[in-house]
Amino acid sequence: MGKAIKYAEKVAVYAAKGAWVAFERLNRLSPNPSFTPKWSEKPLLKSWQKEKPPLGWPRTTDSLCPKCVPEIRKQILDGKLPHEVLLNEKVGEIKAQIIERDGKILMVKDCPKHGHFEDVMSIDPAFFKHLEESFPGRDIRAHGDGDKNLHHHGTSTVTHGRGSVLTIDLTNRCNMMCDPCFMDANQVGFVHELTWEEIKTMLDNAITIKPRRQMSVQFSGGEPTLSPYFLDAVAYSRKVGYNSVQAASNGIEFAKSKELCRAAAEAGLRYVYLQFDGIGNAANSHRKVGNLFDVKLQAINNLHEAGVEIVPVTTIINGINNEQVGHIIQFALDNPKKISFLSFQPVSFTGRDEDITDERRYAQRYTLSHMAHDIKNQVGFGEPERDWFPISFMSTFSDWADLIHGPQAEWGQLSCGCHPNCGIGMAMMIDKETKEAAPVTAFLNMNQVARDLAKVNDAARGKWLSVIGFGLALLRNYDPFQSPTHFKITDMMKKMDKTFNATGRNYGSVKGDRTMDDIQRRRADRWNFLFIAGMWFQDLFNYDFRRTEQCIIPYATQEGEISFCAYNTGVGWRNIIEKMHMTSTLTKWYEEHGRHEIFAGGRKVGMSHVGHELVLNMEHVNAEANHTLDELGIAKNAREERLRARNQSAADKLKLDAENAKMAKLYREHVLGEKPVDGLVTLDSIRPASNNAASPINRNKQQEGELVAGD
Repeated sequence: MGKAIKYAEKVAVYAAKGAWVAFERLNRLSPNPSFTPKWSEKPLLKSWQKEKPPLGWPRTTDSLCPKCVPEIRKQILDGKLPHEVLLNEKVGEIKAQIIERDGKILMVKDCPKHGHFEDVMSIDPAFFKHLEESFPGRDIRAHGDGDKNLHHHGTSTVTHGRGSVLTIDLTNRCNMMCDPCFMDANQVGFVHELTWEEIKTMLDNAITIKPRRQMSVQFSGGEPTLSPYFLDAVAYSRKVGYNSVQAASNGIEFAKSKELCRAAAEAGLRYVYLQFDGIGNAANSHRKVGNLFDVKLQAINNLHEAGVEIVPVTTIINGINNEQVGHIIQFALDNPKKISFLSFQPVSFTGRDEDITDERRYAQRYTLSHMAHDIKNQVGFGEPERDWFPISFMSTFSDWADLIHGPQAEWGQLSCGCHPNCGIGMAMMIDKETKEAAPVTAFLNMNQVARDLAKVNDAARGKWLSVIGFGLALLRNYDPFQSPTHFKITDMMKKMDKTFNATGRNYGSVKGDRTMDDIQRRRADRWNFLFIAGMWFQDLFNYDFRRTEQCIIPYATQEGEISFCAYNTGVGWRNIIEKMHMTSTLTKWYEEHGRHEIFAGGRKVGMSHVGHELVLNMEHVNAEANHTLDELGIAKNAREERLRARNQSAADKLKLDAENAKMAKLYREHVLGEKPVDGLVTLDSIRPASNNAASPINRNKQQEGELVAGD
């Protein structure tokens, strides 16, 4: 029966190919102009109207000197320079070249003061080219700031689109002390924590910027659950219209308290981006919490039970946890009812890791191309040039959804219009019952679907003609014999409808009135559309202002909205703004509020409820930590690097002391005529000499004294 359905679907595919020819010819006739929706003051863009930054290589771009920027930032923090210098001058900026050399794509740049810098952008030029060629173009230019100057940050200003995730750091306090850390949490000597009025102002300001897209709001930190306004912030976000409210969390508080999970779900929390560096406590040992993997499992259990979806977020570092990429994907494949999104983030050397040695940087650098190849090698699927696309590839589908929802829609669709060097994605279709899985691009020619859909969008027909056009584009590019065994064309159509809400069918509400019944209705779908994303944030060694301009993860701050990379890396707006708007010194905070609990040094987290139903691969759980860097003799983190530098300095001093002592001994023996006695050097004879300090002997004594004093 299964094969009969597949053959019937193949007939439908051929019919769709013929129908598309007729549809496309008619569709070309007298295309309609783009309308201007309520959520934008500019019309929707046709495909040919979308701007693109310079791509390909060799090319020149604007970057930053990794040494100049920290020096200038320190002057601003010390009050020696006004922060306005960042608005009016190109502080620390230098030109960079993106080139190919020895089978790699590199960024190379030279500073007149600090010399030459280079770093790897990709280990696979063909993959890099595929991503850039698949980029559909930038979103509508950002506008609507009015007199608030929310986008006013000099050359770091975000100029295109609205972003897909608005990030708000509720506090810089954290209950962990781990590396890597974007913000150097618990180390800066002061507390920066938003007041309730500041949180509301940031959320209110955010919805005035256009294009007003259906953004997610992500509360971050530090650890956002430490803020007394965490639940209030979630509820207010839903109230003003955001249907996807997230928290970026290490999961400790969620693992400790089922009550917090339920309260967060009731407030409207939809996703938790859960720090998740590997399978097993050993794979998480670099975070210095004794039972961290157990904490993650309990957090997943508690959150899912409460109705909150979980997105494991993995910071990947070569030599630390790069072998965990495949283990984490297998974990998601084994638990399709609980995990529908994975986010991998190749390490960005910033925060505690900004002042990094070249040796450690070269050893730990991990790119999106490393990730694509590791997944293929470790799990056995994911062809780099077939199954991976830039995240911005999906903006063509968002354009279609904007078209069918019409000019009266209050919000536009979420559009990930970032630079193709920023992020990549691969979609897997998983049968929740049998756990059979396949990349969507194995049975759906996504390149051609996107080209077909762009034609539908450019013609700008009415809603139902556009829906028919999309349906034909999907059907004609579908291969039923490459899809999972029980997957049908109708399942694919329902999946797309559920994603873009094209027909108005009720798959379970995601709006502010979302109930547990809505959650269960959405989860009842047999098919899990697992999206595997890679997001590579910049640091000073690979910084590219062309990426910053179209950032999709802006930070809302007291000084407006700033690109993720310009805030955390780049010129370092985070350090400056947090210092400008410091809540109190750490000492004063502790006096008034007490010390919050911090888990470090291998300390374990106590949990009131322990138990889960997650499927685990025990071989992965029990695997040892990655010892690659230990074997190479390379530091694993900033603290270890500083310790090694101090030890090396002490060793160098001991070596110098020994060399000086040896030279002093030779000087006494051969110049002063001293003889060693029982291993000691004593004075044998002293030739008579005047008391004139200029005499050779007195000069030699002075030199000897200077030498000994200098030891």
